[in-house]
Amino acid sequence: MNLNQVTLPAVDMVASTAFYRRMGFLQIVDTPHYARFECPEGDATFSLHLAEAAAGDVSVYFEHEALDELVDRLEQIGFAFDESPEDRRWLWREARLRDPAGNRIILYHGGENRRHPPWRVERREAAI
Repeated sequence: MNLNQVTLPAVDMVASTAFYRRMGFLQIVDTPHYARFECPEGDATFSLHLAEAAAGDVSVYFEHEALDELVDRLEQIGFAFDESPEDRRWLWREARLRDPAGNRIILYHGGENRRHPPWRVERREAAI
């Protein structure tokens, strides 16, 4: 299996789609109630759906190798970060902000530790 996409709630589609395009994502679907984006690197996508209220506890992680430079560029064009890039105890460097619906967006660089941290375990049940 492979993860296809994550869908986030958006209470204002115009503001939310503009936010993600300004971050550098390519919008590939645009309707009044649904939008989809391609990530600038790799082949992952994510989408927005119109909602009356944001879920409030959504976090999406986007990895970028040159995290500090990306955050600097985004701040220069007006993005406000809740937390500047910081090394975390789980061996990732992260910066945090919120989209117009209040979803937490974490820009990070985990490198090899993203999938292979020192505490990695490998567990799998038999497929049904």
